[in-house]
Amino acid sequence: MRVLVLGGTSFVGRAIAEDALRAGAELTLFGRGKTGTDLFPGVPRLTGDRDTGDYAALRGGRWDAVIDVSGYVPRHVGQAMDAVWQRAGRYVFISSHAVYRHEGLEPGATEDFPRREPLRDTEVLDGDSYGRLKVACEDDVLARYGSRATIVRPGKVAGPHDGQDGLTYWVRRGARGGQVAVPADPAQPVQVIDSRDLARLVVQLVTDDRRGAFQAVGPAEPVTLGGLIQMCADAAGTSVEVVRVPAEAAPPLFPLIRPVWATQQRSAARARAAGMPATPLPVTIADVLAWDRERGEPPLGRGFTPEQQAAALARR
Repeated sequence: MRVLVLGGTSFVGRAIAEDALRAGAELTLFGRGKTGTDLFPGVPRLTGDRDTGDYAALRGGRWDAVIDVSGYVPRHVGQAMDAVWQRAGRYVFISSHAVYRHEGLEPGATEDFPRREPLRDTEVLDGDSYGRLKVACEDDVLARYGSRATIVRPGKVAGPHDGQDGLTYWVRRGARGGQVAVPADPAQPVQVIDSRDLARLVVQLVTDDRRGAFQAVGPAEPVTLGGLIQMCADAAGTSVEVVRVPAEAAPPLFPLIRPVWATQQRSAARARAAGMPATPLPVTIADVLAWDRERGEPPLGRGFTPEQQAAALARR
């Protein structure tokens, strides 16, 4: 099985590359050559740049499947497909559950829930445009590849090497113990998918040559934000008191806080039936804790600073 991964050295792409190698795939990586240069010795690497449209390195190869981890706007995806068209058996596009509408959303929503309107007149990624640009990308992949297209829509991905600080913030905060300020209802449901489970799903879909759309969400058992924080404390052997604080006390884009709860209660049935495993959330948390400590716990870009948390607790 010859597999090309577009963007295979950072977090999700890295996990997919690792799983593909474990599955015995003949792997090729494509990227800018700026990250993960010490990873996967012996694996062929092709160099290019999606931002400049430099996909020339792809024009000589043939693959059973291309896994596109780096496509965020239609131009990038279109240029990648132009480069591999007729030389790739299946095109697997890593999308997002941000493609779905919120209106009318209820717990248990499947892959058939209506998507948002596609967006094509901007390449600026923000809270409004991100999901709609992904919709446009999905449409283009389906239009080009048809029955040879596979769409994977992850929820919040978590695990070692996560550079977005989502779960990592709560893991670190729980490990410190004491009062934990939560600028939302701690009963809010949380869906996080272990990056390794996502990778296993993607590689299995390629192995089975399976078409369609799949929601990659987890964990297997429902969990609340308060429950997740307690799991983080348990992993570190600490004690915590979850304290709700005013939402206005929090910085924007607070980790794992979602105003529409049903976005954290999507169905994983189709992905599970296709082979997606379910790593227990305490295992994911323990692995993130160990990784974060090993790297020296660098400053995080999201969540409360200690000073902000103290101020938020004083406002409750």
